Amino acid sequence: MAVRRVVPNLRPRSLPESREFYGLLGFEEVMNHGWITTLASPSSPMAQVSLTTGDRTAPVTPDLSVEVDDVDAVYAVVRDSGAEIVHPLQDEEWGVRRFFVRDPDGRVVNVLSHR
Repeated sequence: MAVRRVVPNLRPRSLPESREFYGLLGFEEVMNHGWITTLASPSSPMAQVSLTTGDRTAPVTPDLSVEVDDVDAVYAVVRDSGAEIVHPLQDEEWGVRRFFVRDPDGRVVNVLSHR
């Protein structure tokens, strides 16, 4: 199992203001689904931040996203550990397979792989 990237998911008061602010730091929009926008550094594309108004298909909004090379393998390890699965493993229409798990401090982690 390998981690490919880690992205903080922020819930801004104003999406346009936050997008503009992170633009000042050099981030550019690379994905926009309406309810979540991901900004990345053009010079280092894995340096990203997501701005979200909520999650479209899950009961909670995750605090961060961790992209892995094999989400099914990670899911099995996490499930077997007894950690709280907050959102079940499923395929999403935007091309990812993901699940949410709660970390020991209560943060919700979106674990995903692109299909």
